[in-house]
Order: sequence, then C-alpha cells, then structure tokens
Amino acid sequence: MIDRTIYKEIVKTVKNKAVTVITGARQVGKTTLCGLLQKELGFGYVSLANVLERQSAKEDPMAFLSLHPAPCIIDEIQKAPELFDYLEGVVDEHIKAGRKRSLYVLTGSQAYKLMKGVTESMAGRVGLISMEPLSLSEIKKVEEVPFSVDIGRIAKRCQAYQVQTLDLYDYIVRGFYPELYDNPDLETASFYADYLATYLEKDVSDFVEIKNKQKFVGLMTMLASLTGQELIYDNLAKSIGIDVKTAQSWVNVLIAGNIIHLLQPYHEESVTKRIVKRPKVYFSDTGLACYLARVGSKETLIHSYLKGPMVETYIVNEIIKSYKNNRKDAEASFFYFRNFDQKEIDLVILSEGRLTLVECKSGEEFGKRDIESFSLLQGSRYAMGKNAIVCTTRTIYPVGENAYALPVSAI
Repeated sequence: MIDRTIYKEIVKTVKNKAVTVITGARQVGKTTLCGLLQKELGFGYVSLANVLERQSAKEDPMAFLSLHPAPCIIDEIQKAPELFDYLEGVVDEHIKAGRKRSLYVLTGSQAYKLMKGVTESMAGRVGLISMEPLSLSEIKKVEEVPFSVDIGRIAKRCQAYQVQTLDLYDYIVRGFYPELYDNPDLETASFYADYLATYLEKDVSDFVEIKNKQKFVGLMTMLASLTGQELIYDNLAKSIGIDVKTAQSWVNVLIAGNIIHLLQPYHEESVTKRIVKRPKVYFSDTGLACYLARVGSKETLIHSYLKGPMVETYIVNEIIKSYKNNRKDAEASFFYFRNFDQKEIDLVILSEGRLTLVECKSGEEFGKRDIESFSLLQGSRYAMGKNAIVCTTRTIYPVGENAYALPVSAI
C-alpha cells in the first residue's frame, strides 16, 4: 500500500474535531485510510454499501447508531441521509457529556449530498477533508509539500528525483487511482471500463434518468477532450443534444463526484477589466480523461492534440494536490487568467498575500517570450513571488526576471 500524505492530516483532524468528513471520488483510497484509523485509533467501522446496513440505517436511524456507537467510521454515509439529523443529536449528547473530539468519521463519494447533510445538521463541529487520487510524490515515495518556486528546495528535490518525459506520459495515461499501483498487472482500459460502469450505476443514477445515461457519457467524453479549456455550456449542450440547464446540472453532478473541477478566472480591478469570465474545466484524473478520449497509450498521447492539455491537466492537478494533501488548500486560491486578446496564464496561485504565476508546458526550451503574459498582472495589489514554467525540462534555468523553467519533478 502506498503511504498517503494526507493521512497525518486526517489523524490530526480526527483528534481535534467531533466529526471528520472525508470526501473524494470513487477508489481514491478513503476506505483504505479508514482501515488504518480503525486499527490505530480504535474506531468501529460500518459501510452503507452493505445493503442490510443501509436498510437498517434508513429504517431506524437511532437503532442503527446505537448498534454502531462512537467512536465509529460510517462509510458511504450519503446512501442514508436520514442519519444526519439523528447524528446531530447523538453528537450533541456526547459534547454535553464532555466528549468533544474523535466521535465519528463519515466518508462518501458524492460530495454534494454529503456536504449538504453535514452543513445542515452539524456545522461548526466538523472537520472537512477532500481526498484526491495519488500524487506522483506519493507514488515515488518523496516528500510532498505545497508547491512554491523555492529554487533551493526544488534543486535538492530534482537531484534525488526525476521524471523522464516518456515515463510522465505513461503516468498520465495510467492515471492515479491507488488500485492501478497496488496491482501493476491490472490493465488500464479494464480498470476504467469498470470504474465508469460503477460510477454510472452507483453515483449517477440518483441524478440522471436511465434514458439519458448515454448522453451523460457523451458529455463526459466531450469534457475529457476539452480538459484544460474554457467551459462553454452552449457549445457543450449543442454537441450532446441537450439544453443548457441540463448541461449545467450534469456538470455539477461531475463536480460533486470529484470527477472534474473548475478553475475560475482571476479578476482584479487594479489590473484589468477586460477578462474572460468563463471557468476552465479539468478532469481530476488524467487516466480517466485519456480513457474517455480514446488515448490508450503514451505513443497515442505523444501524437495527439491532447498532449499539451493533458500535460497541463497533470501539472495543475499535482500542484493542487500538493496543497490539499497538506491541508493548505484553505489558505490558497487557484485561478487562471485570460484577457480578451487571448493572452493567458495557465495557473495563478494566491497564497499568503502573494501571487505565483505558472505556465504548464510540454517541451523543454523556453524563454522570455513564453512568459510575456506574466506582465499582465503587474500592478496587482498583491506582492509578486517567483514565477515558473513547469515543463518537461530536466534542468532548472531562468527564463526572465524572477521566473524559471522547472521540471515536473519540482511539484
């Protein structure tokens, strides 16, 4: 089993909050980490994926909670939303009795249902953890810290750890779900075929009618081919043959299931008023995106128009994972920037009152011309940190004032 950076943050949250909520896409490793919590912290465990347990929770929530007293892990709790109101009362009783921490761990793959239940019933008593697929740092067993353009740290990191370009394309096509690395013999296409079927059956059925499943898959396939691009609902709806409201609703289903995420445009009045205001869409896992886009090998990816977007998706995802896995995402915000002249900055990180600008590239040789768009945010009310082109170079080198080309192993 691959050690997860976020596990220490989960333990810290469990020890300091009455209830800890862990969300994340299917098969990101939530249940595995719950197994560790069960052993190390002495929690009970029950999964509502079990039909009998789910029926018990729905029909008599109070009796269910009596049978599974705190401290307890309740896996896939969104399958029995009836539990939330009863949990509130049980947690309140524990708090009145002086036990304010380490009561329940709740997990689920449908973030909307889970968060809705929690915010309505137990706001203020809950620690929230969002789990992502594996990072390459975790796979390679190297230290994972929030990304910053710290040249000294990155130089040391790159001396000990490098990613060959062809290997990077292999990782992008393989994706980052733990089972793919626990079982190296597992065929990538087989894994994603099963993953997609399970996702549609278990997570999507509550939101999308059976007759529309094929169109929903069509929307997923379209979005996979658009990863790293602006999300234009009109175009999406026309391509799939659905109305705009349905397209927006289905996109929200994919966001709630942690299948995709949106990067909002950066806006600051002191810099410019003429900016594009649509978000960009990214698949949370490049492997699933490649499977849907029929990119089945690194050779196919290398010759595909999707090579650049998939590398960009990988880099953006890894940077965000580096913050989430250390629970620093609440202290940082992530954007992209594009003006009406189509000049763009792939990633804008706002953290500790400082902006870091990042271009994401497949390629090795870059110069000042490739960071001209960085000047668009001169005059920002925020301090400007060191900036970067993260790319497939093997070496670190300057590309302009306070800007460097960095290998992907810098993340």
